[in-house]
Amino acid sequence: MGDYRGDNTTGFQSPAQDYIEGVVDLAAVLDLRRPSRYPVRVKGQALESRGIRDGDILITDAATEPAPGVVCVAMIGGDVILATLAKRDGDWVLIPSSGVSVAISEDVEVWAVVHALVRTDI
Repeated sequence: MGDYRGDNTTGFQSPAQDYIEGVVDLAAVLDLRRPSRYPVRVKGQALESRGIRDGDILITDAATEPAPGVVCVAMIGGDVILATLAKRDGDWVLIPSSGVSVAISEDVEVWAVVHALVRTDI
């Protein structure tokens, strides 16, 4: 009997073979090689209304221009918060989970815009 090499098989090719993907490279999918992209873990304060929970990992981009309706990481007087950006009467405001809007001023800095969410606990 000859040696089995694996390339001379009988039978049929799996119909699912056309749909099998390779290993998912999260760094590539989330574009983490960009110098402005940062993963940030949410601790404590979250935006449940936007589906963001304590412990989630946010993929942020510090080079993205702010836009109304996007979630951002902002600094207010040294505190880091998550908030939704909005425009009211032509001025930018942050709407954190408390719902009380904060006008963007010299004390407030939008650090990065959130692009994606990775959840490790389901």
